[in-house]
Amino acid sequence: MKKIFFAAAVLLISFGCKNKSESSTEEKKENIKQNEFAIIIHGGAGTILKKNLSEEKEKAYKFKLEEAIRTGYAILKDGGTSQEAVVKTIQVMEESPLFNAGKGAVFTHEETNELDASFMDGKTLNAGAVAGVKNVKSPIELAVKIMTDSDHVMLSGAGASIFAKEKGLEIVDPSYFYTEKRFQSLQRIKNKTKTELDHDDKKAAFYDADIKNAKFGTVGCVALDKDGNISAGTSTGGMTNKRWGRIGDAPIIGSGTYANNLTCGVSSTGWGEYFIRSQVAYDISAQMQYQQKTLKEATKDVIQNKLTKLGGTGGVVALDKNGNMSFEFNTAGMYRASMDDKGELVVKIYKE
Repeated sequence: MKKIFFAAAVLLISFGCKNKSESSTEEKKENIKQNEFAIIIHGGAGTILKKNLSEEKEKAYKFKLEEAIRTGYAILKDGGTSQEAVVKTIQVMEESPLFNAGKGAVFTHEETNELDASFMDGKTLNAGAVAGVKNVKSPIELAVKIMTDSDHVMLSGAGASIFAKEKGLEIVDPSYFYTEKRFQSLQRIKNKTKTELDHDDKKAAFYDADIKNAKFGTVGCVALDKDGNISAGTSTGGMTNKRWGRIGDAPIIGSGTYANNLTCGVSSTGWGEYFIRSQVAYDISAQMQYQQKTLKEATKDVIQNKLTKLGGTGGVVALDKNGNMSFEFNTAGMYRASMDDKGELVVKIYKE
């Protein structure tokens, strides 16, 4: 019996040492400069299943993700700033009806489009954010302008629109954001709310991906430039059928967006209320700074452990000061892409 106990103890110690060794090796690897510059993006997370996405639509998403990330990559390769790379990359997605941001924004209960965005500079920890604007073509551009040209971090609604106009940003008629697909999604959700008497939300969601993903959809980007500066940005149309001026995590610094040159940059996508309660983006940075966790360890703990236990769903893209990158999500899929300084492109949609 003693021999069995001794053997078990030896195995346990050996296993523990192996795990510690593997963790130590991973930490050492992440502490070494992996990329001189890099960029990572997302186009929203949710119940994205291959069986529900046509081959044509899948190609369209991958094409636009690649177009967006190559835009930012070219800027970084030429020695441009991470700020410029993030803004230009996100603008490509804001101008596409495929994503819930800018042109493809979802509709509120009142059948309007209300846009949110945020940006953070990892060198200075300066930030800018906007919530609930209806006529500014590029919310991410406005978020940066609030950071650089005002004494504030966040502006909202009509006031934000006035500021945008005064600063010369492009103002559009609200009809610019209208897309038939998003409008019909709102009508289906309204009809579901009226007619579903058994309140079986899961059953209704199973048959309608738009209803199931009503809380999801955002675009975001994190970039590291050749000067070692990290920038992060996020832009969204929010939640389909939202009411009462609801604001999610996308414009909240620390929830939807965070960047710090000491650690990492993060952009979030998912059920915003949970990301706000968890301060998801900041928590990842804090774990790296105060607990010396690697980027992979921090993103996994926050998304797969903390957020999941709370009941939240979604994901993040993150990039650390050494150019390590992480896609982490607890949903069936997330539109995502990355490029490193060697030009290696990764474009994915489903969980793999």
